[in-house]
Amino acid sequence: MTVLEAIQKRASIRKYEDRPLEPETLAKILEAGRLAPTAANSQATKVVAVQDKALLEALVPACNNQAFIGTAAAVLVVCSSSKRTMSCGQMAGSIDCSIALSFMMLEAAAEGVGSCWIGAFDAKKVADVLQIPEEYTPVALAPFGYPAEEGRHIVYKPMEDFLVKEHF
Repeated sequence: MTVLEAIQKRASIRKYEDRPLEPETLAKILEAGRLAPTAANSQATKVVAVQDKALLEALVPACNNQAFIGTAAAVLVVCSSSKRTMSCGQMAGSIDCSIALSFMMLEAAAEGVGSCWIGAFDAKKVADVLQIPEEYTPVALAPFGYPAEEGRHIVYKPMEDFLVKEHF
């Protein structure tokens, strides 16, 4: 499967089969995140891999009571210790974590594993549940598991509405 094929295959999955991820599959997903680029090669990203059912359930209230979080085979919480603002004005840690989670979601799609980017969560509550040290901030998280549904594939706007050449 090419990277573009994985991108085209990926969909937000909110219903999972009741079975664990194989350790080798989870390792490949995590490796994709580990190899993601970081600003100034800081590598200030940490991933908390949660597979314990009690912890998955404890994350549900921290994720605005999205019940499907508790049914995933794993939830990956991507954290950063970077507080650096890049010269472009963007926070390095947020971008680094976003790249890592994107890479992991694409590898998951290539492995037949579903995921769903979660933006509705309380970072402080997630940190409390997972005992994340103060120097790390949870930036992004996603449940992963074998899809029990196809997921919604959205229709994207055409290239001419996405791309501006040379000048805006």
